[in-house]
Amino acid sequence: MNNKENVTIKQIFDLWLPLAGSWFLMGIETPMLTAFVARMATPEITLASWGSIVYPISLAIEGPIIMLLAASTALATDRLAYNKLFKYMVIMSLVLSFIHVLVAFTPLYYILALDLLNVPESLVEPGKLGLRIMTPWTFMIAWRRLNQGTMIKYGNSKAIAIGTLIRLFSLIIILAFGRWYTNLSGIFVGSLAVAIAVTMEALYAGKAVQKILKESLPKTSNNAPINRGSFIKFYLPLAMTPLMTLLIHPAGSAGMSRMPETLSSLAAWPVVYGLIFLTRSMGFAFNEVVVSLADKPKGLFQLKRFAKVLSISTMGILVTIAFTPLGEFWFSKVSGLSSNLVELSSITIMFAILMPGYQVYQSWYGGLLVHYRETRGISEAVMIYVGLALLGLYLGTHFASVPGIYWTINVFVISGLCQTFFLRYRYKGISI
Repeated sequence: MNNKENVTIKQIFDLWLPLAGSWFLMGIETPMLTAFVARMATPEITLASWGSIVYPISLAIEGPIIMLLAASTALATDRLAYNKLFKYMVIMSLVLSFIHVLVAFTPLYYILALDLLNVPESLVEPGKLGLRIMTPWTFMIAWRRLNQGTMIKYGNSKAIAIGTLIRLFSLIIILAFGRWYTNLSGIFVGSLAVAIAVTMEALYAGKAVQKILKESLPKTSNNAPINRGSFIKFYLPLAMTPLMTLLIHPAGSAGMSRMPETLSSLAAWPVVYGLIFLTRSMGFAFNEVVVSLADKPKGLFQLKRFAKVLSISTMGILVTIAFTPLGEFWFSKVSGLSSNLVELSSITIMFAILMPGYQVYQSWYGGLLVHYRETRGISEAVMIYVGLALLGLYLGTHFASVPGIYWTINVFVISGLCQTFFLRYRYKGISI
């Protein structure tokens, strides 16, 4: 887009749609996994070990590299900058992969699973197997997100959606083969499917970005060159944001392990979280759109209008699911849960209706702070979220008399609202 052209809603939508599609397809991953493994042997054990050990620990370890997408979108101004970002990506992902290996292949795993997370004994060994299979996850996510950010910056967001389709089809093929043609355990098949699928997507992103590197990315630019100090100053607050947020998910599992109806709550959690993620994914995609268009004429005005429509629409979707038979259909027929888990999940979703709406505004205010290079406010907001969530979970382990999943989702909703209002406060402070 020419910098002198006014931003329109259509232009925002055209940039947002492929990104939203990519996030949505990523969100389908967990419900798809659930739909297959819930129909395999010992579904509650598999779902609980995936939801309380494998997935949250893998996410927490990869947390620091998630914001490479936003960093690449903002900083990949020339080939030299991209090369520097690639170098930093490799260093970070190798360090984090080493941590993953330490957790999955040494006695540290038992300390984490038994002493810290306090998961039921029946989940420990399946969780260890799944975590070991997920070892390539961190490096592939880092490589993919770096290249996706560059593609967004230079107008090739459609390639991101194509890559996610490749990931989804790979996932389905492996899950289907494991379900119908092998006797392998659900945790083995599910973890292997996720690890291979994200690897396929990363390989595609690495190939798709080459055209931009050769034809669109200038060799040099007028921007200040990236060095280790400037990158750390810019990226560290961003990296802390998803890291602290993702650490809350293992904390949530640890909390539910100490609250009423432990196994049912842990088994329902990945299914519920997967559905919430689907609706929040529309808001996740808005962050890079804000970073990309905020400095364009009429950009702020039109982005604000788009945010309002998007937040109302996504909350409306969750309201429809929560208060109509569609919710029961999703949890029973699509996810394949047992009747007691269907009831538990259906009630939990009712408490989460605000989550997709405030996610849009977190992306709105967070994207503006990234645009103005005031990333410290983002990490401060997440510290508020984490502090309140940990406090709420701690109180739940002592006072909860309802199923742990009910208490946990309400803690996350209240903490997320406080995070959103603080982001608004920090943005208003720099925009006055």
